[in-house]
Amino acid sequence: MHIHNFENQNSILNKFIAELRDVSIQKDSMRFRKNIERIGEVLGYELSKSLSYQNQTITTPLGDKIMALATDKLVICSILRAGLAFHHGFLNYFDGAENGFISAYRHHENDADEFEVIVNYFATPSLEDKILILADPMLATGRTLENVLQGLEKYGKPKQIHIVAVIGSEEGIAHTKKVFPENTHLWIAAVDPSLNARGYIVPGLGDAGDLSYGEKL
Repeated sequence: MHIHNFENQNSILNKFIAELRDVSIQKDSMRFRKNIERIGEVLGYELSKSLSYQNQTITTPLGDKIMALATDKLVICSILRAGLAFHHGFLNYFDGAENGFISAYRHHENDADEFEVIVNYFATPSLEDKILILADPMLATGRTLENVLQGLEKYGKPKQIHIVAVIGSEEGIAHTKKVFPENTHLWIAAVDPSLNARGYIVPGLGDAGDLSYGEKL
């Protein structure tokens, strides 16, 4: 797996991540969603540099200009719920992409620390020979992405897979690296060192879905 970690690069990205983490700011759910969207835009721009390009002639009112434009067919596939705001960030830049959505959640039986990941909804176009962008803001254990990868197999074999995340744990990245194809790319804004007993990233930011859209039962 090719890992693109932007945590140690000084840029405006740091401000967006800091506000996501800050308990006094993240209470503003609209701002929280907007910051996730903006991080999606930044990562989308960086990811765009890895795509295939071809020269095309563009006609202006005063003449012609040859420009290199991306030629890959993209599918942005987001994991609900927190992935919705992240998805919009990528769609702002890849406005011609096809779109997929996956419902995946943790089930803690009897509120125990151990959990299973349940994936029960897929809505996606064919992935055959396309660039698949898997958007999941929080890469905690990596088990959700593993289950999603298995569920997507029946929709075709992508030309390449790009995983995009806001924050990930070292453990989750290591697990993802083992289960995804070797030529997969991971684009991530920050990496944290550990998980707590319930599998949440520490220091992380909390539950991104709840902070974006409200607490669930």
